Amino acid sequence: MCQACQYLKLSDNYPHAYICQKVTGMHPLQDKLLKIIDSQNIGILTLREIGGLAGEKLPQKVKHHLSQLERKGFILHDRAAKKITRITEAAMSDDIFVSIPIVGAANCGPAALYADQNIEGYLKISKRLIKNKKGLFAVQAQGNSLNKAKIQGKNIDAGDFIIVDSERVSPRDGDYIVTIIDGLAVVKKFRIDVKYSRIALVAESTQEYTPIFLHADDPFIINGKVVDVVKKYEV
Repeated sequence: MCQACQYLKLSDNYPHAYICQKVTGMHPLQDKLLKIIDSQNIGILTLREIGGLAGEKLPQKVKHHLSQLERKGFILHDRAAKKITRITEAAMSDDIFVSIPIVGAANCGPAALYADQNIEGYLKISKRLIKNKKGLFAVQAQGNSLNKAKIQGKNIDAGDFIIVDSERVSPRDGDYIVTIIDGLAVVKKFRIDVKYSRIALVAESTQEYTPIFLHADDPFIINGKVVDVVKKYEV
């Protein structure tokens, strides 16, 4: 299982390849390459040889996905020494910082396809600014439907990083959540409407948004609870 799938915890419901490519943006070939890199140095091999190990016939496709892994911060390619190594999460953190995986961008307005998202790297932030725990991931907000929300005293504006606890997938009334419904991703406030026996995903915004109404038995996935917000830097 790839790192992205572990954070989003979707493998029990969907095939691994679907999760990687459609939900997190991690292409299945990238996941295969990471597993190979964990077991051997492929820096001494040709692109065609690497493709043979990964089951990919096109060298240019292998080159593209290796470049993507390097850009996203998953591997270090020392071309002079002909060595490709995996950058572990532990290596990206020290006693001062915590590195939180960034899983693309999440829509805080109308629902948007989660397939548009990509793993972009890691958000490195002081442990004094955010509580470090296992299972956190970050998404960058798009839209303004939660610009009146209060999470740790902060609202959510477009461009902010939303910190999500992937281990908290059973929300309580009033929690803010990241959820996927029929392949569409939204960040909303979770409300239990007892009067009409339904769940409402609502906005808290200066602009009016129509709630999303669900039955408790509807097939929708909750990726986690929003636990903090890292405000974007403004010059």
